[in-house]
Amino acid sequence: MAESTRKELRSQVFYQIFVRNYKAGTLQAVKEDLPRIQSLGADWIYLLPVHPTGEVHRKGSLGSPYAIRDYRAIDPTIGTMEDFTALADAVHSRGMKLMMDIVYNHTSPDSVLAVNHPEWFWHREDGSLGNRVGDWWDVADLDYGNPELWDYQIETLKFWADYADGFRCDVAPMVPMAFWEQARAAVNKTHPGFVWLAESGEPGFIAHLRRHGVCGASDGELYHAFDLCYDYDVYNLQKQVQLGEIPLQKYLDGVNLQEGQYPENYVKLRFLENHDRSRAAALIPDDDKRRNWTAWLYFMKGSVLLYAGQEVSCVRHPTLFDADPVDFGAGQDISGYLTRLREIRQDPVFLESLFHAEAAGPNQSVIVASHEGYGSAEGRVAVGIFPLSAEPCSVQTVLPDGEYTDALSGQRVSVFEQTVRCDGQAMILLAQTAG
Repeated sequence: MAESTRKELRSQVFYQIFVRNYKAGTLQAVKEDLPRIQSLGADWIYLLPVHPTGEVHRKGSLGSPYAIRDYRAIDPTIGTMEDFTALADAVHSRGMKLMMDIVYNHTSPDSVLAVNHPEWFWHREDGSLGNRVGDWWDVADLDYGNPELWDYQIETLKFWADYADGFRCDVAPMVPMAFWEQARAAVNKTHPGFVWLAESGEPGFIAHLRRHGVCGASDGELYHAFDLCYDYDVYNLQKQVQLGEIPLQKYLDGVNLQEGQYPENYVKLRFLENHDRSRAAALIPDDDKRRNWTAWLYFMKGSVLLYAGQEVSCVRHPTLFDADPVDFGAGQDISGYLTRLREIRQDPVFLESLFHAEAAGPNQSVIVASHEGYGSAEGRVAVGIFPLSAEPCSVQTVLPDGEYTDALSGQRVSVFEQTVRCDGQAMILLAQTAG
C-alpha cells in the first residue's frame, strides 16, 4: 500500500519501450541495446504490452498492443518466452529493473478469456461484448463482478512477477480499487518491494467515467494500492503552457497543490511525452527551450519517464497499430544531458523535501523552484532556474548570498541580494544550509 512506498523511487528513471517499433522489433533487440539505455541513466526498462494482439476489430494492420489476446503468452512477432526470460535476466544482471504493462480493464474481442469465459465480460443490451466508454472499439471490457476473474487475473500477475519487478497498470482507475489492493497484497507477499504504477487519468476523464456509471478512481484513491501515479492531473496545464495558451503560474499552482493533497511519500511519474501523448520535440520545437523543459522534468519531485526516442529529439509520434520504427537519428542527441540530470537527482534532497515552484522573470516565463530538505535530507537545498524562453534573465532565489556551482554546467554562480543571473540555460544549485 502507499504507506510502504519507498521514497527512493523519486530518484529513478523509467525508459519506455514499445518492442514492436524498437530497433529490429524484437525482445532480443532490446536486450542488445541495454548498455546504451543504461548509459542514459535509466533504472527501469518499462515495456508496453508484450502479449499477442487480437485479430477481431483490429486497428491498423497489426492491432493495438492494448487489445490483448492472451495474458499468459508472449507475442510471437517479438520473440518467445525464452527471449523474454533472457531479457529479464540481462536487465537484472546490469542492476536494472523490469516493468511490464498490465491491461486489465479489457481484452481483444477474440481473447482466450472472451472465448472461454464470456461470462467474465460486460455485455451490451443485445448481449454482445463491447466497451463502456470511449472509442476503443477494438476491445471488450471485463466485468469484475465475477470472483473467478479476480482469481485468474491475480494468478497471472503472480506468474509474471517471477520475471518483472513492477507493473504499470493500464487505465487503473477503471478497475475496482478492491481488486488492485488484493492483487498487490498477493504479489507482494511473495515478491516484497514489488512496484506498482497506475496509469491514472485526467480529472476530466475521471468525471466522465463517473457520469456514465463507470468505475473512476482518483489519484488519492489509487495511492491506497499504488506506489506511483501518472502526472495527468497537471499534464494538460503543462501542455497549454508549452503551446502558449495559459500563464505559467497556472500550471505551477497545480504542481504546488500536489504537495498537500497526496500522501507525504507520494511519487508522481513526471513526463514530457509518452506513447499516448505528443512528442516533446513536436510541442517544443526549439532545442534550447526543450532542454530547459527537460531539466525541469528531472528537477521536479517524482520519478522520470523517458519515451524511447526522446533522447534524440524525435518529432514523429509512432503509431501503435502499424509497423513504425523509432528513428534514432531523428534530431538533437541529448543523451549526455540526460545522464548528467540523472546524476544530479541522486542528491538526497530529491528524496525528502518540501517542493515549491513559482513563475518569475521576464513575462513570468522562468520557473524558479526549490527542494528544501527535511528528515534524512535536513539542511540540504536545491534551487532550479528554468528559463522556458531560453533567454538571459535575473531572478530571486531562496539561497543566501554567496558563491555556488551550477550542477549542470559546472560553472561558478554568484548570488547577491538573493538574486542570480541566468544566461538562458537551466541551472541547478545544490547547497548545505545551516540547521
